[in-house]
Amino acid sequence: MKRDRKKKLSGAMAFILLFGVVSLFSDMTHEGASSIRGAYLSLLGASAGTIGFVSGLGELVGYSMRYVFGRITDKTKLYWPMTIAGYILDVLAVPALALVGEHGWLAACGLLIVQRMGKAIKKPAKDTIMSFAASQEGVGKSFGIQEVLDQIGAFLGPVLLYLVMLLKTDGSTFRVYSLCFAVLAVPGAVTILLLLLTKRRFPNPEQFEPAPKEYVPFRLKKPFLLYIAGISLFAFGFIDYSIIVMHVSNTYAGLATGLAETSSLVNTGTLPLLYAGAMLVDAASALIFGFLYDKKGVSALVWSTVLSAPFAVFIFAARSVPAVLAGIALWGVGMGAQESILKAAVTRMVPKSSRATGYGIFECAFGAAWFLGSWLMGVLYGVSVPAMICVSVAAQLAAIPLYIASARLDRP
Repeated sequence: MKRDRKKKLSGAMAFILLFGVVSLFSDMTHEGASSIRGAYLSLLGASAGTIGFVSGLGELVGYSMRYVFGRITDKTKLYWPMTIAGYILDVLAVPALALVGEHGWLAACGLLIVQRMGKAIKKPAKDTIMSFAASQEGVGKSFGIQEVLDQIGAFLGPVLLYLVMLLKTDGSTFRVYSLCFAVLAVPGAVTILLLLLTKRRFPNPEQFEPAPKEYVPFRLKKPFLLYIAGISLFAFGFIDYSIIVMHVSNTYAGLATGLAETSSLVNTGTLPLLYAGAMLVDAASALIFGFLYDKKGVSALVWSTVLSAPFAVFIFAARSVPAVLAGIALWGVGMGAQESILKAAVTRMVPKSSRATGYGIFECAFGAAWFLGSWLMGVLYGVSVPAMICVSVAAQLAAIPLYIASARLDRP
């Protein structure tokens, strides 16, 4: 019996690691794009408000539709078909950005929405089959390990684009950015190949987690509702990176055009490296706080929120390179918490038979709040940067009491 148990655990970890490598190449694709997305949209003619709106709308579509696809996944149990379909749509939309014209910001915005729809299709199914294996290895640790592999890809993607920009010295900025998106087709193709290999190796990942002795229906209990309210506040205040990279790139551009009396924060060619650095911090924090969550529970979420909440102060209020780097690092801590602790908590709150629906509800609320917050932050950026900073920090800190209340009510 012990030997069988050991074999089962090692199989679960093998699945977590292999699926993590799939996510690595997937993140190379879409996070590489994210590192220059805001600057690209601005170059194509989109305003700050438009970028904030589109970024938020993409998250709204990507998250709100997860409830629908989560319900479909729970009813059909087609975990792999839903995951594969979503991945294909996700990774194809990114290199297609290379095909928009020099003033094609509308087409680019449309492709970003398509990419988010791909994530909506895959995420509930992907997170659910991950949770089956994670339940055997420790949910915080397992999601933390996967996030580390995710963020290695999220680091390599921007670095790859930096190298492309470094080597592509001729041509307009638009042509350089177009080439960057075209290059991302390579890790996108690798993603699909590895995903099919993972499916072949583990055709029935739901078998990692034993079926409950009796059917437990999913109900929206008060602890889960309080948790949803908390993560919604966190998402509302968490400024999208598109606005951050637009701010940094515009500050640099202001020096050249005389529109801003500030010194250059970074060279435009190094913008992908800033995002790469944030992804490294994301990876480390996800693993650290993931292990901490398995041992300390909600306190890990509280401390990660306290640590990351002030990132906007450093990025938008300061005018120095060290402050911006510190702010982006704190932003990375918040991202790491999103991808590890927040998912781990859902696994513990929702029964196996309804987990895709639980993830769908969780991410639908998260996305709606992200949309409203991103839109508001984009508008406030053009009206009052100090007000934007205050709203961002206050909303994130306001989530902490709700996390604590949820954890207390959820105790057996």
